[in-house]
Amino acid sequence: MPQPARTRTPEEIRDSIEQNRQELVVSIDKLRAEVVTLTDWRSQIAAHQQQVTIGAGVAGFVLGGGIAALGSLVFGRKARRERRGLRK
Repeated sequence: MPQPARTRTPEEIRDSIEQNRQELVVSIDKLRAEVVTLTDWRSQIAAHQQQVTIGAGVAGFVLGGGIAALGSLVFGRKARRERRGLRK
């Protein structure tokens, strides 16, 4: 048969609330420090410098290639048309 729940005294309840409050303050401080660390983009870049450099190179290559391809499509057609006109 289960034991009936023991009622806590007001002092025990106050102590429990205070302990929970102190633990919450510590948890919030730890969380705040973690957020500051994770959102510091300068230190993230410094920590991952090689990956950032590779990513920037790839992005530049893709963007440069895309611009070159677009230029080729636009200006290449015009040049082909002009060459066809000269051959006729």
